[in-house]
Amino acid sequence: MTERDSPHISAPRFVVLPVQPGSPPFRLVEVGGEVAGTARSVVDVIEIAQQLGVRHLDLEDPDVIRWVGGDQFTWTLQHLL
Repeated sequence: MTERDSPHISAPRFVVLPVQPGSPPFRLVEVGGEVAGTARSVVDVIEIAQQLGVRHLDLEDPDVIRWVGGDQFTWTLQHLL
């Protein structure tokens, strides 16, 4: 098998971790393996990306962003029950 024939495996630059308890609940956002900030909504994730110079963040591209413990619509602990 050549490299061209092997499956594409990539590590996305952005990783949004599971919802954490808080008032309000939040999710940590990692960029390049380092915590870049906290997000209380998808808007916060986009703002973190913009602060790092990313003008358009494709929230559905698994090569760009990985959502752990839910998707971009998961922002409360009730979603996890």
